[in-house]
Amino acid sequence: MSLKIRNGWTIAKWVAMAIFGVIFLVFLIRIATWEHQYYSEKEGSERDVQMDMGDELVEVAPTAQEITEYTVAADRPRYLSIDKLGIKNARVLPMGINQAGELSTPNNIFDVGWYYDSGKPGEGGTLLIDGHNGGPHVQGVFKDLPTLSEGDIITIERGDGKKFRYSVVENIAVSLSDSNDYMATAIKTPTAGKESVTLISCTGEWSQAQSTYLSRQFTRAILVE
Repeated sequence: MSLKIRNGWTIAKWVAMAIFGVIFLVFLIRIATWEHQYYSEKEGSERDVQMDMGDELVEVAPTAQEITEYTVAADRPRYLSIDKLGIKNARVLPMGINQAGELSTPNNIFDVGWYYDSGKPGEGGTLLIDGHNGGPHVQGVFKDLPTLSEGDIITIERGDGKKFRYSVVENIAVSLSDSNDYMATAIKTPTAGKESVTLISCTGEWSQAQSTYLSRQFTRAILVE
């Protein structure tokens, strides 16, 4: 009899533990579901955007060694230089399109981004290159882009070391609301039959509400033979 009683108590304890385990599992599932819903609702809020900008942007210039060691395929742009702006061998990083359907920009404000579906140096198309005008505390690579004038030279060095010089023919600021429409112009050469490059950066007044600048600078230049 005592053995049966002990076995009965053992079964009861296992049943109780199983019930407790089920209750605890349901509790964890409810917590996980609430947390997922909470962050889904918060995603894209103004606070999240501001935190992402601060966390992602790097305001420290690459070292001379990092610049020297940076390599790309032979037919891709490697460095960008603009003597007038004091830009010497800014690294050109291949970039795509972000989730908002916009050109991505490098995290480091001293690098520039080349849209990899645009033209390549020496192949007759139009290169699209963008860069920051600054971060929260430091001016970026394209801060003075609006000061370029017709005839100023933009130099792009390819991965194989060959350099291409482009002469500025147009440099304009376009309102943010019109900038998407202007992209149809930016991806084309300003002179028929000429290879070109278009540099793009933010400019104008800062909008706290929209967390962006209210204009975009478009600098277009054609290849110098």
